[in-house]
Amino acid sequence: MADQGQFSDLAMEFMPALYTAALRMTRNPADAEDLVQETYLKAYRAFGSFEAGTNLKAWLYRILTNTYINTYRAKKRRPEIADVEDVEDLYLYHHLAGDPSAGLGRSAEDEALDRFTDTDVKAAIESLPDTFRIAVLLADVEGFSYKEIAEITDVPIGTVMSRIHRGRKALQKALVDVGRARGLVGASDEAR
Repeated sequence: MADQGQFSDLAMEFMPALYTAALRMTRNPADAEDLVQETYLKAYRAFGSFEAGTNLKAWLYRILTNTYINTYRAKKRRPEIADVEDVEDLYLYHHLAGDPSAGLGRSAEDEALDRFTDTDVKAAIESLPDTFRIAVLLADVEGFSYKEIAEITDVPIGTVMSRIHRGRKALQKALVDVGRARGLVGASDEAR
């Protein structure tokens, strides 16, 4: 059982990361601030039930995610603004690999990302249904393990794996569609 007097010392270091995740979820800075504030209020109130020695970051993300799902998604709010950073770590796609010799020493992800603007990738991520988008962001952007994501979202690990797989496939399809529209993907690339 944790001491509420320690809450600030232990939990505040995660605020920037939680804000970034909240911004990705809500797609609006004001809503993200509200979500983080509500998360910290709930976390403070429940801190006495937090088991010292367990993963505080995952516990805070679980509160953040549940608060988002219960509050923001229930209202069906779809703000227009999003800030998805660090997309370099996303799972990306052999569809746009290009000339194999041009990419020596570079990852397929780097090669694919060179062909898209940040706006393209953000739009593709935003087009995902919430359950897939949250799972993909927690895995590929925030770096949580499947087990941690299962705890954060309160779903079985198999469901997490399915959501990440399906979310990545939907993201891949959205980016292939952008690539096709720009003439970057030919018929031979799509058959892969």
